[in-house]
Amino acid sequence: MKFPCRIDKFVSHINELPRSKVKILIKKGEVAINGIVTKKSDVQIGADDLIEVSGKQLKYLGKRYFMLNKPQGYVCANHDELHPTVFDLLNEPNLKDFHVAGRLDIDTTGLVLITNDGDWSHQITSPKKQKFKTYLVETKEIITEESLEKLRHGVALHNEKQLTRPAQAEAIDKYALRLSICEGKYHQVKRMLAAVENHVVELHREKISGITLDTNLAQGEYRPLTQQEVDIINAK
Repeated sequence: MKFPCRIDKFVSHINELPRSKVKILIKKGEVAINGIVTKKSDVQIGADDLIEVSGKQLKYLGKRYFMLNKPQGYVCANHDELHPTVFDLLNEPNLKDFHVAGRLDIDTTGLVLITNDGDWSHQITSPKKQKFKTYLVETKEIITEESLEKLRHGVALHNEKQLTRPAQAEAIDKYALRLSICEGKYHQVKRMLAAVENHVVELHREKISGITLDTNLAQGEYRPLTQQEVDIINAK
């Protein structure tokens, strides 16, 4: 939310009420700004103004940031008619303002970052910012040194003209590797493994830039980011 803004817009946003109902409350004298009742819906307010509705103080929570340990079966969307979404796992107000900074497929688990700060999430999703996302990949076929070298230099994806950007790839065992990429193409990790004649069996994201999934979070659990974690993304 940007300030200054209209009082009816602010109350509608915070209380998640239709603007028409808010205007009725204002006409009834139920809304006060800094202790003074207003009956005008178009009054402009600032971020520091004290707003009360029926005697209850409303507070704008500002920019917020969360990490979630995503389980399988959830989609990274605000709404979906067929599947539960990651937002169903959050118990927070005003979630309509939030979005996922770097989506995961429905069958992929691990670190998801959720925020209402568009500039911050752009730092994560823009390939130009070189923010690497790290995945643990279990594969159907044995991981060869030749396939690792191809991933490190960039591979040709199906229906893509340019090679992928160089990845960081290391074998964990015969059928698993740790892969870090700074792009976010559709099904990119799965397509990269297909390009080296392999197949992803399981996929888990453990890290975005310097933010590592909290090992204390069970699948489906979340927590706010620390200020230090928020600052990692903003760092050059």
